[in-house]
Amino acid sequence: MADHRQSAREAIRTSGFFSDDRIASSKQFVNPEQPGYVGFANLPNQVHRKSVKKGFEFTLMVVGESGLGKSTLINSLFLTDLYPEREIPGAAEKIEQTVKIDASTVEIEERGVKLRLTVVDTPGYGDAINSKDCFKPILSYIDDQFERYFHDESGLNRRNIVDNRVHCCFYFISPYGHGLKPLDVEFMKALHHKVNIVPVIAKADTLTPKEVRALKARILEEIAQHGIKIYQMPDCDSDEDEDFKEQCRLLKAAVPFAVVGSNQMIEVKGKKVRGRLYPWGVVEVENPEHCDFIKLRTMLITHMQDLQEVTQDVHYENYRSEKLAINKRRAPG
Repeated sequence: MADHRQSAREAIRTSGFFSDDRIASSKQFVNPEQPGYVGFANLPNQVHRKSVKKGFEFTLMVVGESGLGKSTLINSLFLTDLYPEREIPGAAEKIEQTVKIDASTVEIEERGVKLRLTVVDTPGYGDAINSKDCFKPILSYIDDQFERYFHDESGLNRRNIVDNRVHCCFYFISPYGHGLKPLDVEFMKALHHKVNIVPVIAKADTLTPKEVRALKARILEEIAQHGIKIYQMPDCDSDEDEDFKEQCRLLKAAVPFAVVGSNQMIEVKGKKVRGRLYPWGVVEVENPEHCDFIKLRTMLITHMQDLQEVTQDVHYENYRSEKLAINKRRAPG
């Protein structure tokens, strides 16, 4: 019996299955976790690494009349120059100017995270004497991006789909009126079920703090009165810390955001700040006491994923359902 076991061990050893080299190599792998720990708690880290490696895509549309500082604000938000060769049309050209769609894409990298940002500008919006239906080219552009995504999604190769759908629309409201203009109302009513609209009061430094509060209240009242659905930031989870909950509360209370944009650096008390210099003092763009610029940027960055999810799960799904229903009705039989 002993001889039989000895010969069996010898056969196994000479077979190479448990050779010394294989035993040595197997000893090199060490379980990094504690006993009883499977390891699927690290799945979020895998998703994070994959997402960082792939990079992120986001499309932002800016709509509003000329002269409200849209380009300046966008450059201030992302610390880049998206419009280096822009030509400003004269007054005579604006009279007959039609709405154009101008999409600019820039690759931004910060601490190893890459963002492919596309900003869609709409020069000519609201500038003509007759601005009726001037938002229709914008509506067509949004639908065209849905159509392109739908076509790519229905194709054979779906691995490298470029998402050019508009995830957010900053709608600039003039600070010189007493609320929304008829064109503002018509635009938002036509597009609120296709895109996430974020209302922005432009050039807030032309108003006193009291006037800003009154204009915000008036705009929100008119938005509710006309049944316009603007982007609603999601509620915080119950397990979030109190500081984050307070930040979310302040962001929601700031809508519509009253902003000031500037690409100029000014020295204030020995410190370089981004702002505007006036005879009576300096308006600091990134000072929350002066305007809502920081709040707007924080909202956009911290809710970028939610804006994309609402675009996918609500606006695009609505378009997709309508498209499939139309195709079904057209099908023979």
